[in-house]
Amino acid sequence: MDQKRALLTYLASEAARNGNEVKLKHELDDFMVGHPQLGLSVAQTDGAIFHQKLLPPSGHARRTIQFNLDSPRPGQQMLRTELSLDVGGDSLVLRRIAWILFGAAVGGVLLISSGGFLLVWLGLRPLRELSAQVKVLTAGTLHIRLDGSRQPDELAPLIAQFNDLLARLDQSYEQMEGFNADVAHELLTPLTTLMSGAELAMNSSKSLDEMRELLGSNLEDLQRIAGIVHDMLFLSQADRGAAARRTSTPSLAAVVWRVAEYHEATLDDAGLTLEVDGDVDGDFDLQLLQRAFSNLISNATRYATKGTSIVVRIEPDALEQVTVLVENRGAPVDTQTLSRMFDRFFRADASRSGASKNHGLGLSIVAAIARMHGGTTTAASSNGVTSVGIRLKRFAE
Repeated sequence: MDQKRALLTYLASEAARNGNEVKLKHELDDFMVGHPQLGLSVAQTDGAIFHQKLLPPSGHARRTIQFNLDSPRPGQQMLRTELSLDVGGDSLVLRRIAWILFGAAVGGVLLISSGGFLLVWLGLRPLRELSAQVKVLTAGTLHIRLDGSRQPDELAPLIAQFNDLLARLDQSYEQMEGFNADVAHELLTPLTTLMSGAELAMNSSKSLDEMRELLGSNLEDLQRIAGIVHDMLFLSQADRGAAARRTSTPSLAAVVWRVAEYHEATLDDAGLTLEVDGDVDGDFDLQLLQRAFSNLISNATRYATKGTSIVVRIEPDALEQVTVLVENRGAPVDTQTLSRMFDRFFRADASRSGASKNHGLGLSIVAAIARMHGGTTTAASSNGVTSVGIRLKRFAE
């Protein structure tokens, strides 16, 4: 509209310079040709209409500007002019463009959202497959492993570690089932003996000496049951993270010799001697170590060849650790037995000979004592020499 106003101003100034009123009217008519959306009203100062073309009435929006033009009549004042523009078409076009942009924006958002959802759904499909495989795992299906053949390479380490975890859980579950069976067997035998003896005593008339003998036998079985329960309680405390109460120990060899005194009669009966090689100081729980050394010496005495020596080797290293090995000469021990030697209720002799004296928790207690000292166990057998021992940290961290 500013351009139209400038053009009208130019036409009026030319007509005023020439004083040609008729020519101005013709030029205004020509100006309006081809502009149906324009309206023009030119009036003189006295109100007389000089030129007029009104827009037809409509509900469309209009824009109007007012200005003055030079009069072509000499001595007359300026012509008051009003130029109007019907902007309904432009508004319609703008509304259409707005709706198109709105539709494009909504459609773009929907398209991007749908595409993103599809990509995420496809990307998470491997995890859904893994979740479905994990969902079917139970205590009875721990032998099943996750199938990672269709999984991306990024998940391969996670799948491998999870399968390793399943293998450890499977092994632990099998050991727990075996442990429960062993506990039931170890407790059932003396309990059955006690119940049978009690029933016989109640159904028969025994003398006082016979009753005392029966009660003495029952007392031995009860002591054996109490020993199993105490050992299991100790292992339970060790599994819950109980730590050793360390005190300064100037000589580990002296502790071994002190324990050996309690086994002197057993060693003599078995025709064995005991030697101690090496020594070291450190901070240890003396009561726990005495129990561990006693179990190790007892185990070596049980399997040593008569007439040989049991050697207790104390070997410190540069890492503030000490290894205590109890060696005996006897029948070689196979690898499978060595790997399970520290399991609870495990016996190399499947017939359970000597079960009345040894219930299979001795070396398990040795392993627990080693863990309480921040250490590990070790077992090896070669050339007729079997060595079983523990590796301990000499000082607490």
